[in-house]
Amino acid sequence: MRLVADGITPTSRLVLVDALETDSGHAFELASPLFLAVGDRIGFEDGRLVVVRADGDRMTPAGDWSTRCGLRAGRPR
Repeated sequence: MRLVADGITPTSRLVLVDALETDSGHAFELASPLFLAVGDRIGFEDGRLVVVRADGDRMTPAGDWSTRCGLRAGRPR
């Protein structure tokens, strides 16, 4: 599933996340899986993931950035 991590766009359904991959080949790998509920918003501030829950609570789950290498499935060679 593609998630928009702009801090504004709410999630449309319950999602279990263990990593968020960018279009540029980087990934934020969470220290432990995270459930995003309907209406939660995600974004990055100073290189850290920030989750704003639908009720307004903010959290910054632990995790690390990594680089993903190789061709993605479905992309032309």
